[in-house]
Amino acid sequence: MANTNDGLASARARGRVGGRRPKLTEDQAALAQRLYDEREKTVQQIADMFSVPRSRVYGHLDKAKTVPRQPKKSAVMKP
Repeated sequence: MANTNDGLASARARGRVGGRRPKLTEDQAALAQRLYDEREKTVQQIADMFSVPRSRVYGHLDKAKTVPRQPKKSAVMKP
């Protein structure tokens, strides 16, 4: 364990950080946020634009300022 932590500390000193790189750049994430907030495109359409799954788009949306969408109105069935 000590060797692992030494190696991680050494990597950080060289400017390396762990983890995967984000699939969307900051500019792409900002565009996705704008399109979602302005309701120009659905999450699926945004995901298709960037060739990523919907879950990735949701991961990049800012939870604090994202306006939740209203559920679709269901058809009222008459008896």
